[in-house]
Amino acid sequence: MGLKSGLLSAALLLASVGAAASFELKSADIAPGATIAAKNIYKGFGCAGGNISPALSWSGAPEGTKSFALLMHDPDAPTGGAGFWHWIVYDIPATATSLPAGDSGKDLPEGSKQLGTDFGTAAYGGPCPPEGANPHHYNFTLYALKIDKLPVSSNTPASLAGFMINANAIGKATLTGLYGR
Repeated sequence: MGLKSGLLSAALLLASVGAAASFELKSADIAPGATIAAKNIYKGFGCAGGNISPALSWSGAPEGTKSFALLMHDPDAPTGGAGFWHWIVYDIPATATSLPAGDSGKDLPEGSKQLGTDFGTAAYGGPCPPEGANPHHYNFTLYALKIDKLPVSSNTPASLAGFMINANAIGKATLTGLYGR
């Protein structure tokens, strides 16, 4: 390989890494690594929050994105290693750049769907770790998908949906908030 083609290859590699690194998820309600506000905490199981989903926005989606999926997961939940699924939104149109704050999902972008969480409902379920536990990490991960529609049904388990999302992902961006009580 000549110097010229080697430099071109290196430039292309750096450009692709830079493009992938530009996919970013943000929230006006949750600062990265900060404590999640009471309005976003679950209302039940001893927690007294507002159970309002946080406003989320993103930019820099990879080229070829045909839809998005959002997963909210607590890897610290005492469930024998499986963690706890708090929110699953899929079939978010590729034209979307945000999800509004809300409590029912009715304000999601047109065509978006929600799957059942470990709370047993197809809706946002805020943080609610066991009392006395160290703060848990709540990962909001937005996946850019190479397909328009995720091949799942309304009764697909969260872990299978996560598998299908990962199998079709071309990029992902994560925002992590903390909460303990």
